[in-house]
Amino acid sequence: MKTIQSFTVDHTKLLPGLYVSRVDGDATTFDLRCRRPNGGDYLDNLTMHSLEHLFATFVRNGPHAERILYFGPMGCQTGFYLIVRGLDPETVKKEVFRVLQEILRYDGPMPGGSERECGNYRNLDVAAAKTECRRYLNELMKRKIDFQYEV
Repeated sequence: MKTIQSFTVDHTKLLPGLYVSRVDGDATTFDLRCRRPNGGDYLDNLTMHSLEHLFATFVRNGPHAERILYFGPMGCQTGFYLIVRGLDPETVKKEVFRVLQEILRYDGPMPGGSERECGNYRNLDVAAAKTECRRYLNELMKRKIDFQYEV
């Protein structure tokens, strides 16, 4: 059986950052890596779920809304995938920074936070998402973003 592309990345060298995971025609998958893999410090479900709701809402209501295909958490609890159509990496980087900063400024109820809108609506917290946004922004500002995995 062929190994999928994401399993070919050396997770022992991967640091938090923003990477191009794969390109499929005009669709690009970005790896928003918040935590170091296998480091013992993982995103808890409340934080992942909350950040997913907020980031997905703000990115799908932003200037590139029609080009956003998907935003969701990685099963390994170390980050998120953002899939876009027809956007270059620098534009995506600016959009990721914009969305994270918008979440930090947000002072309202959790989007999609009701029983009718979400399958686990009690497991959401705006403050937890903000804490992770602040942490991830700090990680991104520590290093050069060239969108490439270590080889």
